[in-house]
Amino acid sequence: MIDLNFLGRSKTKAKFKKTYKDAKVSYLNRIRWAVSMFYFGMGLCFATWASRIPDIKTALHLSEGDLGSILFALPLGQLVIMPFSGKLVTRFGSHRILIFSLLLYVFSMTNLGLAAAAWQLSLGLFVFGIFGNLSNIAVNTQGVYTEVLFKKTIMSSFHGMWSFAGFMGALVGLGMLAFKLTPYIHFLIVGGIVFLMMAFNYKFLIKAKETIKAEKKKLFSKPDSALIWLGIIGFCCMASEGVMFDWSGVYFKDVIKAPGPLFILGYTSFMIMMAGGRFLGDGLIRKFGRKTVLQISGIMISAGLFTAVFFPFVIPATIAFMFVGLGVSTIVPTVYSVAGKTPNVSPSVALTTVSSVSFLGFLMGPPIIGYIAELSSLRFSFAFIGIFGILISLMVSRIKAIE
Repeated sequence: MIDLNFLGRSKTKAKFKKTYKDAKVSYLNRIRWAVSMFYFGMGLCFATWASRIPDIKTALHLSEGDLGSILFALPLGQLVIMPFSGKLVTRFGSHRILIFSLLLYVFSMTNLGLAAAAWQLSLGLFVFGIFGNLSNIAVNTQGVYTEVLFKKTIMSSFHGMWSFAGFMGALVGLGMLAFKLTPYIHFLIVGGIVFLMMAFNYKFLIKAKETIKAEKKKLFSKPDSALIWLGIIGFCCMASEGVMFDWSGVYFKDVIKAPGPLFILGYTSFMIMMAGGRFLGDGLIRKFGRKTVLQISGIMISAGLFTAVFFPFVIPATIAFMFVGLGVSTIVPTVYSVAGKTPNVSPSVALTTVSSVSFLGFLMGPPIIGYIAELSSLRFSFAFIGIFGILISLMVSRIKAIE
């Protein structure tokens, strides 16, 4: 593991200064790459599951309402572990929790391919959610530490790796469909890839203790109000993301009537633009400011979802999902970056607070889509989620922490 104190030591002899500077830059870049690979591994696991949702839905003979109820299990698992995630990361270190939780995240992903009944899939998703949340808090804590080392905004690029993994996961999923491989074999192959990525990069994770000595509080003590508002913005964004992850394939298959394997086109177009937006996001934020970028992002989410509702055809819907992907790209990374630097709150605890509220979007968004679709139509349910983008733009202008 990496000891941050190493970065604070300097060479005393002038002839070694340049060598030390170059070595330090290389060392920092290696840390950044290692952390990026863990973001990539997490994104690849989630995208792998998401790419096979339509197939699993068909194989288990699930209605849209049934699928909505089952999808509820994944964020429920995340919600159950949330009160403990920050404390576990603070006590044992984000590097240890990340390695432990990501290994079990991979294992629980492969088990989803073995589900032969609805209750088995629900249980598998619950466990998948638990280790997904632990991995999420740990990897974002690593991201905050790395951002501090670089002394500039780089959080969006980390989330860009997660999104890029989502794009790659969609492509791999398309290939697996073409070769008619079962979800279980598909998941095993991806799990092996993620394990190898961890083996080559775990030694470069940042080993650091929390720099903030937080006061002893009750388990469910009242959190900082600024963190709650950041979490609500994250909630609206992650509800939109969750809908795109879990329902974009179904929307293209059932509403757009995309032929053959092209139903994955909606998810792929969304992920491409989300990844691209995150790699460009840090530069845009430095140039235009967080507030402006987030306000425009909220408008793009709403515009994209409403377009897909009113023009349910392959080309306009694909472009619309691209707008949604670009809109959500910078919101969560920015919210996490701001939260991780909250005064007098340790990064892992602050991230847990924001994630606890944000991930309620994952908890409520996908199931609500299923229930609304059951009562009316899938198009109407997408229009309902489209309102969240407008709410994001309105809330960003009222929060002082986002400048």
